[in-house]
Amino acid sequence: MRGLNVEGHKAGSRSRTSGRTSGTRALKRVLGVLAVTGVCVTATPFAPTAAASDGGPDFGLSASTECVFGGDVIKSTPWSLQRILLDQLWEHSTGKGVKVAVIDTGVDKRNRQLTAAVSGGKSYVDGSATRDIEGHGTRVAGIIAARPLKGTGFVGLAPDADILSFRYTGGQEKQGNSRTMSQAIEAAVAAGADIINISSDTANRQDNGTLRDTVAAAVRKGALIVAAAGNDGADGKFADTYPAAYDGVLAVGASDRNDERAFFSQSGDFVDVAAPGVGMVSTVPGGGQCTADGTSFAAPYVAGVAALLKEKHPEWKASQIVTRIEETAQRPGRGPNGFIGWGVVDPVAALSDDSTPGTAPEPDPPVKAGSGGVVPMAVTMGETEAERERRTAVYVLGTGVALALVIAGSGVAVRDWRTRRTGRTGRTGR
Repeated sequence: MRGLNVEGHKAGSRSRTSGRTSGTRALKRVLGVLAVTGVCVTATPFAPTAAASDGGPDFGLSASTECVFGGDVIKSTPWSLQRILLDQLWEHSTGKGVKVAVIDTGVDKRNRQLTAAVSGGKSYVDGSATRDIEGHGTRVAGIIAARPLKGTGFVGLAPDADILSFRYTGGQEKQGNSRTMSQAIEAAVAAGADIINISSDTANRQDNGTLRDTVAAAVRKGALIVAAAGNDGADGKFADTYPAAYDGVLAVGASDRNDERAFFSQSGDFVDVAAPGVGMVSTVPGGGQCTADGTSFAAPYVAGVAALLKEKHPEWKASQIVTRIEETAQRPGRGPNGFIGWGVVDPVAALSDDSTPGTAPEPDPPVKAGSGGVVPMAVTMGETEAERERRTAVYVLGTGVALALVIAGSGVAVRDWRTRRTGRTGRTGR
């Protein structure tokens, strides 16, 4: 086991290491097309990232935006919250009294939106559980339970939930691995965590016996584990990632503004639901907010919904909460698929249904011919990176061709005009 791969901001983690390479190739191809058409541009490539030699976390950075820890808040309301009637949602529950464990790089209490939210935890690497040098865990915690703050439209989905920070990785001298993650899961269960959020996956998608057994023990004890599906899905191929693919874990993929699979979100039969994971605003160390992409930030969105359901229905088992989330999601069809699972999570629908759920969702019944029922439209899996590159190249080439035609046409028109004028002048002179 090489250690665990924590998904960083943008599309995060390993996929961004290879993604930067393919992205650079795409950029060069586009620039080549522009050069042929005579268009001059200036571009900023992806910033290089040093890979951890010990197989530790690898955080990808995008040069398009720079996150400043301790900076300003974002005044507007994020798109992922604009689609929810928060007042209607919070009429049912705010997550009060629910303990959500964030197993990550730590949660920085210096951010004013998290100071009152973090109520405990422990570090398994060097550094405090309430400090975060990477910023990953602080973002995750904010999406779950950031308190309201004047001057910003961002707030956590469960703004009264309690965060337990278990720092399993992200140390300056020591990075985490499957052992420290397993220890953090055990500690979270012992601390009475109702929900455990894990926005990480194992390096090279490796299954690990110790981690598998630890997750199984936590599930048996009633913990609801929510895990990110991973960010290596640009190729659209199915593959399991861990711990998301373990039995009893609610695996979350990322969706975009169109409720389609985000191009980087890992596909596979293990994916249970999807949630917003593109352009996600959240808290950062020291104060302020930044935006980021990744299934790392879709998972806490679902963990926040789970916390709301737990407060409203404290008697429900973890499997019942999972069922309610899955059966009220915006479904891609009669049943789940390997791209967004049972669909994109609908927080208000999940909280509005007071019926008692079972322990597993059921597919919709088939629509009988002539019944007048509505047949769901087939879902699309989203645009892959290769498709995006081809589309960009076509747009650029098309623009270049159009410019060339305009220039050529203008030249012909000027030549004809000069010919006609010369002819008229010659006739006048005779």
